[in-house]
Formats: sequence, C-alpha cells, structure tokens
Amino acid sequence: MTVSYETVKVALDGNSYDILIGDGLIAQCAAIIKDKSRNGKFLLITDENVAQHVLPKLKNHLETHNIALEIFTLPAGEKAKSWANLEQICEWLIEKGAERQDHIIALGGGVVGDITGFAAHIIKRGCNFIQIPTTLLAQVDSSVGGKTAINSKAGKNLIGAFHQPSLILIDPMLLDSLPPREIAAGFAEIVKYGLIQDAAFFNWCCMAVEKFFAGDSATRIHAITTSISTKAAIVAADEQERNGARALLNLGHTFGHALEAEAGFGDILLHGEGVALGMILAFRYSESCGLCPAHQADKIASLLAKAKLPTRLSDCPIACDGASLIGHMMHDKKMNAGKLPFLLARNIGQAFLAHDVDIDSVKKFLDTRIAEEKSL
Repeated sequence: MTVSYETVKVALDGNSYDILIGDGLIAQCAAIIKDKSRNGKFLLITDENVAQHVLPKLKNHLETHNIALEIFTLPAGEKAKSWANLEQICEWLIEKGAERQDHIIALGGGVVGDITGFAAHIIKRGCNFIQIPTTLLAQVDSSVGGKTAINSKAGKNLIGAFHQPSLILIDPMLLDSLPPREIAAGFAEIVKYGLIQDAAFFNWCCMAVEKFFAGDSATRIHAITTSISTKAAIVAADEQERNGARALLNLGHTFGHALEAEAGFGDILLHGEGVALGMILAFRYSESCGLCPAHQADKIASLLAKAKLPTRLSDCPIACDGASLIGHMMHDKKMNAGKLPFLLARNIGQAFLAHDVDIDSVKKFLDTRIAEEKSL
C-alpha cells in the first residue's frame, strides 16, 4: 500500500528541503529515505521511550528494504540535552565511522531532534540529518527550521547552531500513543501560529479543539500542515533570525523559558505548557500597557484551558516571583546590547517584537499578577 502524503517545502538558499506529512508514513518511508543517500550509512538517535514504542516498527520496515541502522539511545526527558550526552553521541558517531554524506536520523521529540541536529552540525564539520518527529510539539514546531541546541546551567538552548535537516517525515498516527499531556503541550504551539499572524486559524482552533483531541485524522493533519506551512514561510524569510521575522516564532517563549528554568527543565513543566502560559502572559502584559484590546488574553486562556494547559501562574507547581523570573530572562538568547526584546501583541493574529520594554515594568507586572492570583 502506498501512503499518500502532503508536502511542504522549506525554501532556503542552498538548504531547501521537504517536509512530508501523512498517516502511516513511518511504515512506508524506506524508498523515501533510501533516495536521500545512495551509498551512505544511516545512524539513528532516539530515546528510551521512543525506542520501546516507535523504533521497532521503523527498524523492521527499513531492514525489510535492506536499510541497516546503527542505533544510539538517550535517556528520555529535557535533561538529556546536556554536554555529557552530546559528547557521548559524538564519540559514538566517530566510532561508527560517520561521514559527511551519511544521514543521522533523529527519531523522537524536540529533545532528540535538538541534540541530534547539533551533533550532526559539529561532527566532521557537518553531516546530513533527517528528522522523524514523534511528538506533536516536534511535528509542528521544533523539527522545522534548523535550530539545534543543548541546555546549559544558565538556561535553555543557549549552546547550539543552525543546521537544517535534509528531510522531515511526519506521521500523525504516532500521536495516538502519546499521553494527553504531551498532545496538549504540542497544541499550544499550534495555537501560537494563529496568535502571531493568523486570527482566522486561531478561530479555527477554537472550533476544532474537541475534534483535535478526539483524534480526528483530518483535523490533526490540517492543524499540522497549517502550522508548519506558516513556520516554513517565516524560516524562509529569516533563516538565522537576523531580520526580526523569525522572532515572531518566539511568542510566549521568553516568559515560558523563564518558567521552565525555574522548574528545573524537567517534567514539572513541559515546554509546551510553559509556552501556553507564556503566551497568555505576553497578551496580558500587552493589555496592561494599552497595546492590545482588553480580554484577548481571556479568549486565549479559554481555548488553552480546554486543552488542560496551565493558564495561570498558580497552575504551575513552582514558587516564583517577578525577580526570579526576570533573572532567568536575562540569559535569553535574544539579549542585544543589554536589552531584552519581547514578543508582544496588538491583537490576536498581530504579534510584534518590541525593543523598548522596561524590564522593571515586566517585573512589576509579574508580581502584580502573582498577587492577584493568590487573592482569587
């Protein structure tokens, strides 16, 4: 049986590649993968959870078509994006004789994709790699665009490089095995695309949320395809985040990364959960500054609450204040000449990058918000 799939092209000068989206694609991808490398090897990196639930199907399919895999398995979780694990991956790749024409396959969520892409960038000064994202968040966001990184003690994704994949294969059927919390985390990134520049898509998300979480295939494929088509266009306009266009994709991330850092980059607060709350905070701060009409944040919170995502700071099982969160923000990669730009909004679908935000006003806003929630 031949699987039908949609194709989204990421059009970059010298680095263009295709994203293929289709139900059942992981069990029918041998010809596609083999076409990427006539003579090279395939070295696959995954994590313990994916190795148990997804890898056997892919491995059996590829071996049936005479594609052998060398496999490296990481521990699961955000903390796997470390110097120690990067070193182990690189030494393993060298031991296995990785060459520049070979393809390193990232099979997993955003953690696996980030650290695998970074390893592919630095081994032999750059090897090919293929993304096969297995979580919704990776399928709609982190696998696309070439951002690769590991975390440092100071913050998230502070050590990394841009390294574009040569192919991305997205199989929405893989989502059927994910826990609801992981699906919700990815849904936050889907909503983000509506908030930054597509109010109609945000409204569609509001109408389609129940069908999406019920597992309706057409709804999920539309959400994934729309999201990555938006990201592909933004990445094409600003591949390495130089002219400000790509910065739109960071809506909610400045607040969200600070919350993740405060939570210790673990399972206490997933990345998508931090982004969900971060987007609401970005809109509430915009409203407090008179930049955005009132009650837009409430509309966003209402939608995200249906996905069982955190919508208030008190929903996070961490104790924090404005000063602690600002402290984390000051390590943000977007810092420029000691100033931290913020993604704010003029309305739903109208995000913009503000370079003149008074950091003390953000601290005061956060402290006020925390106090208000305690009084509810």
